[in-house]
Amino acid sequence: MNVFDKLDLPNGSIVPNRIAKAAMEENMADNNQGPSSDLIRLYEAWANGGAGLLISGNVMVDGRAMTGPGGVVLEDDRQLAKFAHWAQTGRRKGAQFWLQINHPGRQMMANLGQRTWAPSAVPLDLGKMSKHFDTPHEMTPEVIADVICRFARTAELAERAGFTGVEIHAAHGYLLSQFLSPLTNRRTDRWGGPLENRARLLVDIVKTVRRVVSATFAVAVKLNSADFQRGGFSADDARRVVMLLNELDVDLVEISGGSYEAPAMQGEARDGRTLAREAYFVEFARDIRKVAKMPVMVTGGIRRKVVAEQVIRSGVDMVGIGTALAIDPSLPNDWRLGKEAAPELRPIRWKNKSLASLANMATVKFQLRKLSKGRRTDPTVSPLRALLLQQAAAACRTRKYRRWIARQGQV
Repeated sequence: MNVFDKLDLPNGSIVPNRIAKAAMEENMADNNQGPSSDLIRLYEAWANGGAGLLISGNVMVDGRAMTGPGGVVLEDDRQLAKFAHWAQTGRRKGAQFWLQINHPGRQMMANLGQRTWAPSAVPLDLGKMSKHFDTPHEMTPEVIADVICRFARTAELAERAGFTGVEIHAAHGYLLSQFLSPLTNRRTDRWGGPLENRARLLVDIVKTVRRVVSATFAVAVKLNSADFQRGGFSADDARRVVMLLNELDVDLVEISGGSYEAPAMQGEARDGRTLAREAYFVEFARDIRKVAKMPVMVTGGIRRKVVAEQVIRSGVDMVGIGTALAIDPSLPNDWRLGKEAAPELRPIRWKNKSLASLANMATVKFQLRKLSKGRRTDPTVSPLRALLLQQAAAACRTRKYRRWIARQGQV
C-alpha cells in the first residue's frame, strides 16, 4: 500500500488516494454565515493540490452555537446555492468533499451573546482565559432531541448541495466529546454514567443521519484517542466507542485527540510523552484498526511523505494533513512528482500553553487567509503577529455575527 492507492469505502464509493485535507477552522463565513468567496477560493487551491479527500472546517448545525464568530452555518436551505458552489469547487478534480458538522457545547466564546449548553454545568478550566467562556447550562431532554435533529438536517442539506459525505465531530472537546467524557458529563440519566450512556448521543446522531441520507453518502466520525486529562475519556473508552460504531453504517473513523484544555491535536498535550514526533496519534490508530470494521484515518503532525507512507504501510487507511496543507496546498502533487517537501511552521514554545495553542491556531489561519486571497503563504510569520491579527479579525467577525443573529430574531 502507498498513499496514492485508492480507498474503497463501505458505502461503495472510492477515495482516489489515501491523503486527506484534514479539517481546520477557517472562520471565513460571509455576512450571512454562509461560505464566502474567499472560503471557496481556498478550497479551489486544495482541490487543485491533489488530496483524495477534503474535509471542511467546522460547519455549525445551529447558528446559536458557534465554535467561532466566522463559522459557516448550515441549518436551512436559504443559502444552498452557495454551498452547492462550494461543493462543486472542492470536487472539481475528483476528490471527495465532506462537511465536518459540529456543535461546540461549552466551547463557545461568551462574547457571542448566546446561551451555552453542555451535558453538565461544568465550566472550562483555562486559567485566566476561563473568563471568556460562560458556565454552560445542563441540556434538557428537549434540547438534546433538537441537537440530534439538527445534525441530521445539516447532513441532509449537505447531500442536497452536492457534498459526498459528512464527518460528525465527536473530538477536541466539542459537544459530542463532552458527552463522552466523564469529566464533563456528570449526568445521572440515560445520557450519563456508563460509557454506553455517554456515547448514546453520538450513536443516536449517527443513526439519525444515516436514515436521512442516501446509502452512497459517506458518514464518518471524528473521535479522540483520549482527552489527555486525568480521569477523562481514555484510550480504552475510545476503543469501546469504535466497537459501538462498528454496528452502524459508518464509513470512516478519524483519530485525533485533545480539547481546548489539553490541545493534543497541536502537539501540546499536557503529558507530552507521545507527542515528540510526527503522526503522534498513529500508535493508537494502529491499535484501533485491529477492532474497527470501517477504515481508520489518523491526523496529527504529518508533513513528510516518508511518514505518511509508513502510516499507510502500518495498516492505517488514510492520513489526514492539516498544517502542512495550509502552508502548501499542492503538497500531494509535489509528493507524487517525487519532491521531498515537508512544510512546517515556526515552533511555539511559550510557557502559557493555552496562549500557545491560540497562537498556533492563529499562525495556521494566517496561512489560510493568504491562500484565500491567492497569495503566497508565510510559514515564518511571527506567532505574536499572527495572534494579534487574529484577535483583531475575531473582534470584527464577532460584531458581524451579533448583527446576523439579531436579524434572525434569535436574541
